[in-house]
Amino acid sequence: MSEIDHGALYRSIRLRITELVRDAPAEELDRIAPATPAWRVRDVVAHLAGATADAVAGNLEGVATDAWTEAQVDARRHTPIDEVLAEWARCSELVEPTIASIPPPMRTMLLTDAVTHEHDVRGALGRPGERESDAIAFSFAGIVRGIGGQRDQAGAGALRVVHEAGEVVAGDGDPTATVRTSRFEVVRAAVGRRSPDQIAAWDWDGEPDPTSIVLGRFAPGRPAPLAE
Repeated sequence: MSEIDHGALYRSIRLRITELVRDAPAEELDRIAPATPAWRVRDVVAHLAGATADAVAGNLEGVATDAWTEAQVDARRHTPIDEVLAEWARCSELVEPTIASIPPPMRTMLLTDAVTHEHDVRGALGRPGERESDAIAFSFAGIVRGIGGQRDQAGAGALRVVHEAGEVVAGDGDPTATVRTSRFEVVRAAVGRRSPDQIAAWDWDGEPDPTSIVLGRFAPGRPAPLAE
């Protein structure tokens, strides 16, 4: 992914979620999405639409905090899904062309949040797929940097991650451990969608270290396993 079109990555996630929920019956839209703050599927979409609406409006005070995201959900809690999707599409037309110019940490956070919620929706609806998408690959690259930073800070040494498309080293210096799993699993684990026991059950050479996989904001991970 040497030439990344960040706007196209976001658009692809948005269109896939739209396809999943646009004609979903009410009982599916009201299902709780796993590993969210008790959000229904429709609330996940409300957050995504609200985030783009807030970006357009310049309402970025407290960006990415729980209060900021909950306000997005609360404001659209009773809005029909077709209206939420229309708002998301309308605001995204303005936001998507600007994503490439966002500072890299915020850009990575935005795209990782979106693809995380795509798979939250897929999990709630029982519609797995797109686990090797360009968006997953992009998020994986950013997450590996985060894992490397955590391991460096903890003095744990670098971690070699062997995945379906190759391998990468997270952290500085020679690897002190190797883990074999998919990029999808690393992304889901890093954002709190896997339990420490699930991470420890990956194919490790060396001592399993789930704490270094889950990014600090989401640590220590889910208390109970999540099968997807």
